[in-house]
Amino acid sequence: MITNRPDSSEATDNSQMSDTATSPDNTPSGTVRSWREAWRLYLQPASLRMLVLGFAAGLPLLLVLGTLSFRLREAGIDRSTIGYLSWVGLAYGVKWMWAPLVDRMPIPGLTRQLGRRRSWLLLSQLVVAGGLVGMAWHDPSQLLGPLVACAVAVAVASATQDIALDAYRIESAGVNAQAALAASYQTGYRLAMIWAGAGVLWIAAWAQGEQAVGYAQSAWQAAYLVMALSMLPGMLVVLGSSEPVAAPLRPARNVAEWLKGAVIDPFADFWLRYRWQAVLLLALIAVYRISDVVMGIMANPFYVDMGFTKTEVAGVTKVYGVIMTLVGAFVGGVLSARWGVMRILMLGAVLSAASNLLFVWLSGVGHDVQALVWVISADNLASGIASAAFIAYLSSLTNVSYSATQYALLSSMMLLLPKFIAGFSGDFVDAHGYASFFTATAWLGLPVLLLVALASRVHARVKR
Repeated sequence: MITNRPDSSEATDNSQMSDTATSPDNTPSGTVRSWREAWRLYLQPASLRMLVLGFAAGLPLLLVLGTLSFRLREAGIDRSTIGYLSWVGLAYGVKWMWAPLVDRMPIPGLTRQLGRRRSWLLLSQLVVAGGLVGMAWHDPSQLLGPLVACAVAVAVASATQDIALDAYRIESAGVNAQAALAASYQTGYRLAMIWAGAGVLWIAAWAQGEQAVGYAQSAWQAAYLVMALSMLPGMLVVLGSSEPVAAPLRPARNVAEWLKGAVIDPFADFWLRYRWQAVLLLALIAVYRISDVVMGIMANPFYVDMGFTKTEVAGVTKVYGVIMTLVGAFVGGVLSARWGVMRILMLGAVLSAASNLLFVWLSGVGHDVQALVWVISADNLASGIASAAFIAYLSSLTNVSYSATQYALLSSMMLLLPKFIAGFSGDFVDAHGYASFFTATAWLGLPVLLLVALASRVHARVKR
């Protein structure tokens, strides 16, 4: 982790990496906690709030992607159209484009009452809930356009909620508590994905009755209405929470000055603070999750080709696998609070690459549920540890004056290169087979280890 190098006294006051930063329990960020103190971070109000808000953030994702694809296919929509509709998810990858607005622009009527962060959180949550209601009522087997429009609204609002929530989390606690907040956030997020993945299917099947075969609009309508209601706890937490203390914004005298403060300054600030080190940091961010993302594209086809049934895959990967990710996230948060983010960042990189080799072993074993459980356990545990450390690391790089914009840019960047490379994963498997593919994804993790080591050395020099 590289300490910010402010160029002015104002930057020093606003720096996320200030040496006097404190956690929710008022512990200075440089203090080494005991194991008991590290675990108690999860019982702090900030962590509990982040658990519920993480649930609100994770709920919409599958409802406009994986779950929606299942519904559309059941409704008779052709696979080609379903594939094109997956582009709805691009909203999450380009959210940095409107992050400056979320960071700087007030919402008439709401911002004065709730503050900058909570007003955007509440507005985005209301739009998500409204969009899910629209997706519930529109029947894709009759007319697809209105449902797609609602899905786009949900995706954009969900991405906006992510921007505001990341800023809220970063501004709610000091650097040393960010790993714990990230773990709590991930817990809520993963629980929401279980609810929006497996839960919505259970509700639709229950609503359809004993003959839960074929498409029934009323069943999906009930399921999506329950999902819309599931946004309510997040709204209540926003209304019942306090606005974090953020750096004051200078009023802009004209549009040009506002654009400079909202768009140009956040990016210029990052380069001015880190100078040549910015290239190293951005390179690390761009490739840190490359092993997981590239491998993940071919995971489901691999399960099918190995002969695993839908029930086996759903039970092991969608429920048990998520639980193991949560365990990994909590472990990563505790280890980061105890030993520092950079050490756990390296550990996460090693485990993420190495766990891909277990899929090479599984490809030789074939259809064995017990083997699948062991592989998913190790892979998702590693993913949880890496994610907790990585989110904390990204948070530490931001300046609280531009936290929403900078974090949105960094978190979007981490998917661009991996997603591009992952597009060729099917061709690689066709040409070389699954075993060679999984081995290759493990090798992709080697540059990550080098970049983490370099970033750690720079951090050590700065600290001295």
